[in-house]
Amino acid sequence: MNYILKNLKKLKEAINFACNSVNRSADEIQILPITKGVDIEKIKFLYDNGFKEFGENRVKEAYEKIIYLPKNIKWHLVGHLQSNKVKKALEIFKVIQSIDRFEIIDEIDKRGIDVEVFLEFNCSQEEQKHGFKVEEWEKAVENILNSKHLKLIGFMTLGPYPVDEIRSRKAFEKLRIIRDKAIEKFNLKNLKLSMGMSEDFIYAIMEGADIIRIGRAIFEENFNFK
Repeated sequence: MNYILKNLKKLKEAINFACNSVNRSADEIQILPITKGVDIEKIKFLYDNGFKEFGENRVKEAYEKIIYLPKNIKWHLVGHLQSNKVKKALEIFKVIQSIDRFEIIDEIDKRGIDVEVFLEFNCSQEEQKHGFKVEEWEKAVENILNSKHLKLIGFMTLGPYPVDEIRSRKAFEKLRIIRDKAIEKFNLKNLKLSMGMSEDFIYAIMEGADIIRIGRAIFEENFNFK
């Protein structure tokens, strides 16, 4: 597991670099390890090294892991949530970052279980990506605020692929603008931005990311930090 510690050291150095370039403090950035395809022992190793929140892409995979892991882990769902998986998702996840359409808001709310959520936006406007359209931000926020059991804690997006500094920063900037508009219009506070993954987290931090979702840069041996 030594390579994981080396990766974390390099990751934190890169975070420091990004923060220094825009006069931010690295203490503002939360690393959310993404455990898609990651075995139990590696997750336990990270837990023992101080991580208490993790992200998973699929409900089924998370369900198969949680029985072997500490009960106080706070799980985030970061992948697309199908309507028929909502019941099981609410048994596992304390946070759903992938609220990407109006129907899923209603489907979750009617289950009567309180859950923290992020609204996901397709800021890169790529057809293969899930998420609300940028222009739907106001209606999407209103839907969450009018629900009984969903608590809005932030906004999420995936950067464009392939990664390109100009396109990536533009997409992340769009999410920051949405967040700022929502705070002003609805008098909200402490809304976080979840954006940036292993290949583009530096650009996300430069545009205001609070949470970066990191999988390969932690768990892949010999990951290339550019």
